[in-house]
Amino acid sequence: MRIVCIGGGPAGLYSAILLKKQRPDGDVRVYERNAEGDTFGWGVVFSDETLSKFQVADEESFDRITEEFIHWTDIDTWHRGEWVRSSGHGFSGLARVRLLGILTDRAQELGVHVTHQKEVSLAEVERDADLVIASDGINSAVRESRANAFGPSLDWRQCHFTWLGTTKPLEAFTFIFLENEHGLFMVHAYPFRRPHAAEPGAGVGTWIVETHPDTWKRAGLDRADEAGTVAYCERLFAPFLDGHRLLPNRSIWRRFPTVRNRRWHDGKVVLLGDAAHTAHFSIGSGTKLAMEDAIALARAFELHGGAEPARRVEQVLAAYQEDHYIDTLKLQRAAQTSLEWFENARRYLPQDPLQFTFNLMTRSKRITFDNLAKRDPALVERVARGFAAQQGLEVAPSQSAPRPMFAPFALRSHRLENRVVLSPMCQYSATDGTVGDWHLMHLGSRAVGGAGLVVSEMTNVSAEGRISPGCAGLYTDAHTEAWRRIVAFVHEHSRAFFALQLAHAGRKASCSRPWEGDRPLVGAEAWTALGPSALPFASHWPAPRAMDKADLERVRDEFVASTRRALDAGFDGIELHMAHGYLLSSFLSPASNQRQDAYGGSLENRMRYPLEVFDAVRAVWPEEKPLWVRLSATDWLEDRPGAGFTLDEAVQFAKELKARHCDMIDVSSAGNTPESKPDYGRMYQVPLAARIRAEVGIPVIAVGAIQDADQIDTVLAAGRADLCALARPHLADPHLTLRAAIEAGHTGHFVPPQYRAVAPRAKP
Repeated sequence: MRIVCIGGGPAGLYSAILLKKQRPDGDVRVYERNAEGDTFGWGVVFSDETLSKFQVADEESFDRITEEFIHWTDIDTWHRGEWVRSSGHGFSGLARVRLLGILTDRAQELGVHVTHQKEVSLAEVERDADLVIASDGINSAVRESRANAFGPSLDWRQCHFTWLGTTKPLEAFTFIFLENEHGLFMVHAYPFRRPHAAEPGAGVGTWIVETHPDTWKRAGLDRADEAGTVAYCERLFAPFLDGHRLLPNRSIWRRFPTVRNRRWHDGKVVLLGDAAHTAHFSIGSGTKLAMEDAIALARAFELHGGAEPARRVEQVLAAYQEDHYIDTLKLQRAAQTSLEWFENARRYLPQDPLQFTFNLMTRSKRITFDNLAKRDPALVERVARGFAAQQGLEVAPSQSAPRPMFAPFALRSHRLENRVVLSPMCQYSATDGTVGDWHLMHLGSRAVGGAGLVVSEMTNVSAEGRISPGCAGLYTDAHTEAWRRIVAFVHEHSRAFFALQLAHAGRKASCSRPWEGDRPLVGAEAWTALGPSALPFASHWPAPRAMDKADLERVRDEFVASTRRALDAGFDGIELHMAHGYLLSSFLSPASNQRQDAYGGSLENRMRYPLEVFDAVRAVWPEEKPLWVRLSATDWLEDRPGAGFTLDEAVQFAKELKARHCDMIDVSSAGNTPESKPDYGRMYQVPLAARIRAEVGIPVIAVGAIQDADQIDTVLAAGRADLCALARPHLADPHLTLRAAIEAGHTGHFVPPQYRAVAPRAKP
């Protein structure tokens, strides 16, 4: 079998080693356009977990790598004049040039032909090869020559960075966040060689400097050559370098490209490493991903190659992508989340050094509150104490601080017992808008289960404002009485704060229940939906009636009437539903609002009607009772400017709400159009909430795939939100908060007396 690797980086060399081991009689060749030892960058870093995979794949190269690496367990963060150390991690670093040398030597020992300073094209090698591995980097010529087959996308990110070395010995993974007159500069630094093993003046650490484009320009670095960059950075970081030097190595300023490909293979050609997919340096994952690609490719040949692998290459490569895709996606997602955290790090600068460090540690979601507590329990205890102190809680030195989710939260004149929210979930079980025993059970059990804030399902201000015939309403005396019964139960048997979510379904009204097809109703069952414009939600939906002046006034007054009924029923607070494509949300979005009058067009006009409704509700809702908004912060149509509601617009809208004494924003997303493309994942909407909280200065509820107590504590302790709303986890576990309290040993007041037999006892 003839195998050709185009590119002699870690992906090409390591795949050559592993495939040559599998078939010693095969002809395996590596072509690298640069001279041996000529490489960009300084060091590479691996976690202990990654190194264990290398040991299994090829123990000989693993042994040589471990003979030369430097190992450490700490992460140091400098912010606002203070160092904070996190321990219990495991990393290893070595010089990139040395890694390439080890892999080159190992490949040649096995009989791989490695040729440097030779640039080959795909056309030159494809005809005679059985397998072509394109590991030719971010600017892959192979990928671009087959763009129609691979389907590449390159997302050039906003920050600029330069990759420097340093002669300063480092003891830990080191992050520095430093502001000067030009702006914020961020350092990602780590050791890769012991000082005594280096030539005099040689680098022993990597020192990556990253900054925003506006800062980069103000500092004149857009005009600086390599020497000018080094001089500026040495002056800036002199207090941290202790007289040591920064060293260049093609240290021009770059922007990081996130590379993805729809397909990684075409015929007998496969992309590996940066040619196929990149992962940001902030989690040290580029080389890791390249070498794990090689491991996965070798495994695919072992499992699927059969006796004649050359004849089965296309099937093997398809199996390689299928088997390796999810792991790669997870790593890229973590790296992208980390990258975006650094892009937005300025929003967290007001945090104290301890909270900022926790925020940094948990940025990619791979490390959470509980995970970090296992690695560094002392640090997490300090973080929990700091969070408690921020909330005015006194914790005795002999006691452990409560988990952040159990800290109370002040909401106007009220006090939530904890920061867990039962997210509104439509039950589609009302009769002509009247809630019944199912709702008593559903809401009552979650209140008894300990949620600090219970929010009713979407409750509509009129019959025509319901999503389905089974949706709840608050527009008749019967509705008021039914809700009063449930509110009374919650107040009598729990400490939960009980709020009503008030809404109108708009153009998404007149549908069947989900278990009856989740479709628009037809015939006598249907009713006419309303919308800002006569635009159907989807092509197979009926068009709503565009609201005229009389409709606008009538619906506004219906919100006011339902608000008065909510007060009569005894609700503690109101959440106005301006999310998910329902009426008020649809006014905000150009995807659903194409009016030509004062209620359409500009953001100012699109905000007008939702703000009028908010003002009208606030005017009749008692001042001591909180009122807030659930908001779809983005339509996830950023690739189509002007097509949908954006996060930038959500920030502006939130500022308008704050000026009107809105108490908080419940931050969700999407729902205005089926064309939205959310980037789903754990806690995927939390960054939306974090930005609104930071830029508007208003409390926020985070929602969206927050799954358990660990994730709640992670979000809260990092200062990304004030409360966390959970929907599906509460369906599976009505007593989610109570269970977490028992496991944490928390003696919360929210435990009902009937259940105190299982409540944890306070430690003497």
